[in-house]
Amino acid sequence: MVSKWLVKILQSSGQCLLGFLTCFSCSPLKLETGGLAQAGSISAHTTPGPSSNPRSTTSNSTYTPNAVNLAARKWFQDAKFGLFIHWGVYSVLGEGEWVMNEKRIPISEYENLPPQFNPTEFNPAEWVALAKAAGMKYITITSKHHDGFGMFDSKVSDYDIVDRTPYKKDVLKMLAEECKKQGIKLFFYHSHLDWHHPDYFPLGRTGHYSGRAAQGDWYKYLDYMDDELRELCSNYGEIGGIWFDGWWDKPDADWRLDKTYKLIHELQPQALVGNNHHRKPFAGEDFQMFEKDLPGGKTAEFNKDAEIGDLPLETCETINKSWGYNKNDKSFKSERELLHYLIRAGHNANCLLNIGPLPTGTIQPEFVTQLKAMGQWISKNGDSIYGTRGGPIAPRPWGVTTHKGNKVYLHILDWQDTQLPIPPLRGIIRSAKFMKTGRKADLIDTGYGLVLLIPEGAIDPIDTIVVLEM
Repeated sequence: MVSKWLVKILQSSGQCLLGFLTCFSCSPLKLETGGLAQAGSISAHTTPGPSSNPRSTTSNSTYTPNAVNLAARKWFQDAKFGLFIHWGVYSVLGEGEWVMNEKRIPISEYENLPPQFNPTEFNPAEWVALAKAAGMKYITITSKHHDGFGMFDSKVSDYDIVDRTPYKKDVLKMLAEECKKQGIKLFFYHSHLDWHHPDYFPLGRTGHYSGRAAQGDWYKYLDYMDDELRELCSNYGEIGGIWFDGWWDKPDADWRLDKTYKLIHELQPQALVGNNHHRKPFAGEDFQMFEKDLPGGKTAEFNKDAEIGDLPLETCETINKSWGYNKNDKSFKSERELLHYLIRAGHNANCLLNIGPLPTGTIQPEFVTQLKAMGQWISKNGDSIYGTRGGPIAPRPWGVTTHKGNKVYLHILDWQDTQLPIPPLRGIIRSAKFMKTGRKADLIDTGYGLVLLIPEGAIDPIDTIVVLEM
């Protein structure tokens, strides 16, 4: 029986509740609104959102992705979950990746860090295996952060891990080889911004305490950056893509992005280019990312001007509050919080979850524990995550929906009652069941929407998943 509060909910929406309710416990429920909305389409009962069509680019783009790039975009959308790694010489100080700027450390002092960086415990096989155990399909690692230090063997600069540290090994090469062995795609995070290079001039919003001379050749710096990218696209096998950051330091500068993006696409046609500029995608980009916000969210100040484009989407988040290793940051998110972020992102985006390894090359045990716990959950519920697109119901406070083929997945994350009202769906619901137990789920058609009946024993503390077969 439908409770009085539910009747009031349905009536409060301006609709009159019919006295006749059809129970879905015995026969398929036919809804008179047509077929299930496919990815990228808008149904009459779905809040308009981002298209998942991998062929889409910005309206004024002259860039036309080729077949292998389009296939890579689809793979990316299907993958759903990746590992973000912020690792560099800043980890020696254990105060995050922005320590050079925040502590106003001049280059002359910061250059004392590389000789102290000796990650002898780095084991790329263990890193990649951990990502796989977490259910992740790709890794994005810093090749160069804002401090300008290269975590690879560069021939255009000696300010890198091979030339300036006692370790003298190319960790990106080691990681690339291991990713290939274990079937994980590898992306490189590369910063436009550089607090170290003398030709990064005029200065932007940051890096004013590095002690650099007030002079430089901007286009010489851009040539330097493109030469670095040429190395990354030539010496590490097939890569997943390049994840740019730092454009926002000089938003009015001539970044010559068309030339840079063309270089990447010519050397690695399948490589996906994304840029964390907090704007609508620019021409030549293949995916769009949102930092510490679900797509469209503006909870972070730097996302206030962000707009969702029509490219594949990704959101990145931290396990604690820091990107690079921070010895004082003990604010670790719970397994439930992290899974909820992944699930909510999965409505129509990927989740890139970050770790900041120690200068020794090891990963904090708190990160390992949470990642493995997430992997255990995904191993049982991955069908409702991988390969899905946004479902027919826009995100709600109680949860989200995804869909794949003829199946719609209701992810009920925050609902304590035994009856959940949901809006009408397109098509005929042929079956409904709880994913965890396979038990049949009962739906009631009110004539103006549906009511899902949730027995007390069916509620899952992480995610009560109901599978609707249309």
